[in-house]
Amino acid sequence: MADKEHHYEVQVTWTGNEGTGTSSYSGYSRSHVISASGKAPVDGSSDPAFGGDSTRWNPEELLVASLSACHKLWYLGLCAQAGVVVVGYEDNAQGVMIEQGNGAGHFTSVVLKPKVTLAPGSDLGKAHDLHHIAHQKCFIARSVSFPVSHEPEFEFSTE
Repeated sequence: MADKEHHYEVQVTWTGNEGTGTSSYSGYSRSHVISASGKAPVDGSSDPAFGGDSTRWNPEELLVASLSACHKLWYLGLCAQAGVVVVGYEDNAQGVMIEQGNGAGHFTSVVLKPKVTLAPGSDLGKAHDLHHIAHQKCFIARSVSFPVSHEPEFEFSTE
């Protein structure tokens, strides 16, 4: 199969000019809106540690969410193909970022902690193994320079 190239376009619009622009570091809001054609907008800001609004999504949270969502999408697709019936999936993903003394920083790790609910009779061993394959396939995890691990938990549905 030949390689395919995919393109993504989003718009980030700063909405934080409080009248004087960036005339001082504390004189403007970090608020912005993330949008793309035909999609609901996402209210964003910086992490509150950097003067941001805690009620808005920050880039660090969005990165962790992207890793979690990518893994979930691959995992569910692989389960469907393998005959493993997933009836519930919730991830409590956690990321660690180090801020250096000069203000720069980087992520050192992300741990995905999915709680997967399987239909009765599903193959637990196969369900577990498919997490490893999903990790190997996830576009986002393959694109970052820090380790992304997963610690899945499983339960069987009683319905």
